Amino acid sequence: MDIDQAQALCGPRSAGSASARGHWGERWRGSALAVATLLLLAACSKGSDAPASAAKPVPEVGVVTLKPQSQQIDASLPGRTRAFMTAEVRPQVSGIVQKRLFTEGAQVKQGQPLYQIDAASLQATEASAVAALAKAEASLRTLTATARRNAELVKIDAISQQVYEEGQASVIQARSDVGVAKASLDTARINLKYSRIEAPIGGRIALSTVTPGALVTANQTTALTTIVQMDPMYVDFTQSSTELVQLKRDIDAGRFAKVEGDKIAVRIRLDDGSDYPHQGRLAYAGVIVNDSTGTLTLRALVPNPDGLLMPGMYVQALLPTALAADALLLPQQSVTRDLTGRPSVLVAQADGVLEKRDVELNRALGATWLVQAGLQPGERVMVDGFQRAKPGDKVKPVEVDMKAKAERQSKPGLPPVQAAADAPAAASSATNAKPAQ
Repeated sequence: MDIDQAQALCGPRSAGSASARGHWGERWRGSALAVATLLLLAACSKGSDAPASAAKPVPEVGVVTLKPQSQQIDASLPGRTRAFMTAEVRPQVSGIVQKRLFTEGAQVKQGQPLYQIDAASLQATEASAVAALAKAEASLRTLTATARRNAELVKIDAISQQVYEEGQASVIQARSDVGVAKASLDTARINLKYSRIEAPIGGRIALSTVTPGALVTANQTTALTTIVQMDPMYVDFTQSSTELVQLKRDIDAGRFAKVEGDKIAVRIRLDDGSDYPHQGRLAYAGVIVNDSTGTLTLRALVPNPDGLLMPGMYVQALLPTALAADALLLPQQSVTRDLTGRPSVLVAQADGVLEKRDVELNRALGATWLVQAGLQPGERVMVDGFQRAKPGDKVKPVEVDMKAKAERQSKPGLPPVQAAADAPAAASSATNAKPAQ
């Protein structure tokens, strides 16, 4: 820069120098002008270099510190609900349905009347059986008296031995006829009772397939209605034999401890993702693997006092299978995978430098991964701020409470939670921002 450019850049001082040139000698004027030019250049250079010399701020990132904890390993298995008891109601006698004696969908008790079948013919059959029994009993009394007289007469040879024996045989036959008549009467009374169809079990009754006036036959294939007992309920679910074998290997290797107890608690998760409020217990564990699906069938017995569970619902059974004594749980959002699917995390070292670390994961437990290898207790794993830092960068780790964050995000009507690592950075940016001139 020459003297004229300096004068153009700093007008007042250049004008002052021009004024001084009119009062001083040429030599002095030249020296003063040179000093003023150097001062102007230094001032302008200092103002332009100040932003470039400012140090780059260290980004803040959210981390979680890994802590060993005792963790129960649950197997989430798909299943279906089954009624504890189911009864299909069918007629045992033929006839015309006169009345339906229940409300569809209501709760019925065992022995409660459900249908009334026209019993006129059955009543007539009963009356005929009563008369047949009376006739057989009268014949028995007559033959018995005759046999008693013949027994006295045979002693004095008033009758032959053959007549005596025939009289005794007639009594035995008459007694048999009385027994047959009694059985016929019992059958008639049973059929008459069956004309009033009763509930074989207590429970909730389904829709009726017939209406009054319909003809029904004994032991027909179509059920009149169905009754299901829904408290308690069965939950049938399946477990892969491959997972079961791997679990046994993990237990044998000492990675997990076996869950003991004859009554293993089973938690139920509904189809909408909510947890069922009542806890069941394992009632049956299959011993044969299905050759087409490769799974074992298990059954849990679950209380259902509120009637929330209904037969045929899709649910998930959370079955405790093992216990990890010193488990390291890693938030799923901290894990990234390369093109081959290999998982890795960013670890904040003691000096604040990020290190990329390959890890081995065992299984997912809710929103976390169970770490099998690659990390140690006490290490800080990055969970927020991936857009502000990369491996090798120096960062300022800020601890994040993942549980509180998840609870805040799960509440409806609240704005999304800003990461704990983002909040300080946003505040710092707002503080450092300069107001517009």
